[in-house]
Amino acid sequence: MAWALLILGGLFEVGFTTCLRFVDGFRSIPWTLGFLVSVGISMTLLELSARTIPMGTAYAVWGGIGAAGTVIVGIAFFGDSASPARLALLLGLIGCIVGLRLVGEG
Repeated sequence: MAWALLILGGLFEVGFTTCLRFVDGFRSIPWTLGFLVSVGISMTLLELSARTIPMGTAYAVWGGIGAAGTVIVGIAFFGDSASPARLALLLGLIGCIVGLRLVGEG
């Protein structure tokens, strides 16, 4: 259960980084509210999962999911570069996340 919460928390991290793109100095109320709600949910899920999963592992996986997801959203929706080197590094990051799950406690 803790791993499911952690993955969900990482996905909400993607949500808050995506909202952050549009907050316009926190003047855009809907995007700011989306950002704040996503941050709150993401951090809460990280905290809940870290009760079972070692904190270093939980934080690394949470941050990795958020980083990888944000890169994927950028490529899919915002025209960010999808160069072979960038995609290879993204696959490496995803591999590290999976590796932490496979060798981690909890």
